Amino acid sequence: MSALEIQQLPRQEKLRLMEILWDDLSRNDAEFESPAWHADALRETSERRARGEETLLDWDEAKAKLRRGE
Repeated sequence: MSALEIQQLPRQEKLRLMEILWDDLSRNDAEFESPAWHADALRETSERRARGEETLLDWDEAKAKLRRGE
């Protein structure tokens, strides 16, 4: 399926395809190795959170912030 074909699908069908892909990818998660920078980024975020420099946002707040470009 091409990117153009996917773009033309209705939203519900796109979501169904995404779920199929996610299910397939998550079954083989042991085969996937996160990049080294990912562990560093998680550690740095955890340290900022412990120092009170990082705040948690619920998903709706995070999406709104991203849409505003913050």
